[in-house]
Amino acid sequence: MRRARSSRRPVRHAVAVTLVAVVPLTTRAAPAVADSVELPSIPSVVAPGEPCTPASKVIARQEPWTRQALGLKRAWTLADGSGVTVGVVDTGVAATVPALGGRVTAVGAAGKDCVGHGSFAAGLIAAAPAEGVGPAGVAPAARVLAVRGTDERGAPTARLLADGIRAAVDGGAKVVYVGRVVPDGKEVLTAAVEYARQKDALVVAPYAPDALPRDRATGRTVRPAPWYWPAAVPGVLTVMDHGPDGTRPKNAPPPAGADLAAPGDAVVSAGPEGAGHFIGSGSSFAAANVAGAAALVRSRHPGMTAAQVARQLVAAAYPAVPPRVDPYAALTAVLPDERAAPPALPPVAIAPESSPEPRRRALWIAGAGGGLALLVAAAAVVIPRGRARGWRPAGREPERGTTG
Repeated sequence: MRRARSSRRPVRHAVAVTLVAVVPLTTRAAPAVADSVELPSIPSVVAPGEPCTPASKVIARQEPWTRQALGLKRAWTLADGSGVTVGVVDTGVAATVPALGGRVTAVGAAGKDCVGHGSFAAGLIAAAPAEGVGPAGVAPAARVLAVRGTDERGAPTARLLADGIRAAVDGGAKVVYVGRVVPDGKEVLTAAVEYARQKDALVVAPYAPDALPRDRATGRTVRPAPWYWPAAVPGVLTVMDHGPDGTRPKNAPPPAGADLAAPGDAVVSAGPEGAGHFIGSGSSFAAANVAGAAALVRSRHPGMTAAQVARQLVAAAYPAVPPRVDPYAALTAVLPDERAAPPALPPVAIAPESSPEPRRRALWIAGAGGGLALLVAAAAVVIPRGRARGWRPAGREPERGTTG
């Protein structure tokens, strides 16, 4: 059983960062300082009665920090995600997004995205690079299968997420990105993940929500739950976010049990319509980057199972707590086969037992030699003394008239 995962800090929906060389889509005159424009922030939900997220009016021309952090230029020399379908279980994915043009298939009404969160995540996974446009997806040739895991306004439930996982697997997805996690629904989501495992599909999810909900009565932020699903289900590849410096804010809760970390703070991607870009932060977007990396590995190594792909991503990641995903290393690393038997040790040759006769002979000779040496030593002492006494016994005086 996984350890409980604590929640991350609330997502900063009102935050927007300054990007260099971002050009407005409109024909209005450029502002006085024309080399920077703030991108709008992508929401997680749209409140009842509010309009759907409008198109962004700006295009990010500069490459975002995530492309270098993930080493995508090197990774793309080996794989681009072709031949792999990634299921995006989220708020939907707009089929009209230019960067995803021709590669989005929707289940039911998931081809429309009122919130924009699913389209943003799909852009991180599979947006095609374009001339003069900075952002691009990790697996720019992968196909996207859009599946609703929330209601139209972005509110998830365990049942919607579980049904979405099953629908993505049935639609041929070999990587299933789940953009939301919930504090309940253990049984139904465990069964859905097991269904994906049986179909050899890898499920990737954030390890905790991007933001904690507020209590309607008190207006206070709800305390984090001890578990979030499907992140807590064994076999799910869980991801936390990090920023441009590779770390998280000091006041962020510890990553209790996340399998990987990936760029997720101040990331740039497509919106629910048009060619404009948005900015977003959260572990859900970090999970989207890992889902793209999984598509690259499955594209280059189609014979790998889902479990092997997960192991490849974790084992080849940059050493940290948790490890930071490295797509290029995951594509090139050669890991030992887990199922291989341990190497056999070379046989040790044992000499046959020798005859005891030479040893006995040697001992006899040594003993005889030692005895002879003692006799010689004794003779050297006894003979001179015996001669001096005339060979008389000790203690007897010589008789008179005799000479000694």
